[in-house]
Amino acid sequence: MPLIENGRIGEDAWSFIPDGEPVPNDRPVIISFERWQAERASFDGRNAKLGVRLKGGTLAGAIAPDLDRFALVAVEFPKFRDGRGFSTARELRERYGYAGEIRAVGHVIPDQYQFLVRTGFTSVEAPEGTNPESWANALTEITIAFQPSIDDTQPLSLLRRKLGVAG
Repeated sequence: MPLIENGRIGEDAWSFIPDGEPVPNDRPVIISFERWQAERASFDGRNAKLGVRLKGGTLAGAIAPDLDRFALVAVEFPKFRDGRGFSTARELRERYGYAGEIRAVGHVIPDQYQFLVRTGFTSVEAPEGTNPESWANALTEITIAFQPSIDDTQPLSLLRRKLGVAG
């Protein structure tokens, strides 16, 4: 699947390794959170980067104690209308100070891209056959926001400013 970073197709150096398959030690891999819980000790001393994939309902706090072990956290979106992944990413950034890559995987659409970036995602695993232009355009379609983002680079709406609502 194509990887979208900064509105463009990027190179994906990561491989997802399904549960039960051997984990190569010579390249960056993503494993399931369930596998991490069951086999945590087997990843001690690993030289290559390690990522973890969270199911849509897994709370950020579940992996918070181990965040320093992961260079990437992949958050699944089982359906595009399931917004729990947005909360997970924001919580990873704001509450737990996670500075690594956060990747959206699963059912995401270009219309969600700006919101993904605003809540802390750095990359998106887009569906096969995706139109890269639609992802790039999604970053600039909306120029004013009601909710503050993690980087506060987008101006807040006039209504929010008039009401004096703080970020």
